[in-house]
Amino acid sequence: MTINGSCFCGTVKYRIEGKLRDARSCHCSMCRKAFSAQASAYALVDPNEFVWISGESLLTSYESNNGASLQFCSKCGSTLCGTYKGNIHGVTLGCVEGDPQLTLDRHIFVGSKATWEIIPEGVPQYTEWPPEKEMEKE
Repeated sequence: MTINGSCFCGTVKYRIEGKLRDARSCHCSMCRKAFSAQASAYALVDPNEFVWISGESLLTSYESNNGASLQFCSKCGSTLCGTYKGNIHGVTLGCVEGDPQLTLDRHIFVGSKATWEIIPEGVPQYTEWPPEKEMEKE
């Protein structure tokens, strides 16, 4: 399966030759600010299946204190992916083009979600991180 993604201005583009997995929506206050939304929508990717097609030189990173970072287009501001210790970890689903053939598996950090947000029923919700057994997918 080939998955393409790009930023809002179309300058930064990537391709994934594989499938995304473990799609989740995070509702923590950091994700709300980083994604300028009520939550993030993010899925994991095998870094060996990911390649930048154009605009990689325009990427800017913001690294948190735990070795994780977000990469975004310095021209339009779109958050495209997350990295961990320098390797691509996952992509933001808002920048994926077309149907990536997956659904959000869970909502995490709903204990700190925005008070005005209503989360749809039928998807597992976790106050913080899911139990360790669930984390084995990471």
